[in-house]
Parts: sequence; C-alpha cells; structure tokens
Amino acid sequence: MEWGLLLLRVVIGLLFVGHGMQKLAGWFGGYGLNGTGGFFESIGIKPGKTMAFLAGLAEVAGGLLFAFGFLTPLAALLIVGTMLIAIIKVHGKNGLWVTQNGYEFNLVLIVIAIAVALIGPGDYSLDSLWID
Repeated sequence: MEWGLLLLRVVIGLLFVGHGMQKLAGWFGGYGLNGTGGFFESIGIKPGKTMAFLAGLAEVAGGLLFAFGFLTPLAALLIVGTMLIAIIKVHGKNGLWVTQNGYEFNLVLIVIAIAVALIGPGDYSLDSLWID
C-alpha cells in the first residue's frame, strides 16, 4: 500500500507541477502567463494574467506538496480548488466525458486528491515524519 500511495502522489503531484508551469512559464507546450491570462479573460476570469499566475502557483505548490506528501490536506485543497474552478468555468457545460471536453478527468483528479488526504500520504512522505 505504501508504494502505491507514493506512486500515486508523485505522478499526480508532478503532473500538476507541469500543468502549473504551462501557465507560469509556457513550458511543456503551455501558453505562459500572457496566453493563459488572455484565455482566462475570455471566459470571465479577471484580471486574467493575475488569475493565471495564482492558478499556476496553486498547481505548482499543490503538486509539489502532494508529490512530497507534505502538508497533504493543504496540497489536496489546492488541487481540488483548481479543478473545481476548471469544472465551473470550462468543462462543466460540456458534460461528463473528456471526449467532449467534459469534466471527467477533473473529477478523477479531485477524487484522487481527496482520497489521499483522507487515507493519508503513507509512510514514504514528509508528513509521516511527524504525524504518527
């Protein structure tokens, strides 16, 4: 079980870091702050560039915390928060299925984050150094 939690935390956490860096720096095919900020403005999230920065920061911070299993409830909150906003502002109107640009994937990430927060990050985590 411990190796499974580690694998889950590291993969999901690092993917969130990458997703955040798409927003912040345009890495991994992202659009950076200007492009993401413009998109945010177009869907009513204003000021776009500032909100893109905050979203990217939440994804990077939440992803790093989640991957390391450090302050895991806070990490999960950051992940859940960004995914809820993505559902509300972008994917929700398209229905469930990701093939229709729906919220299926966002929901999976929310469930993973909540489940890990409820189960705990496992023995191979920074939280385990003082929470036992």
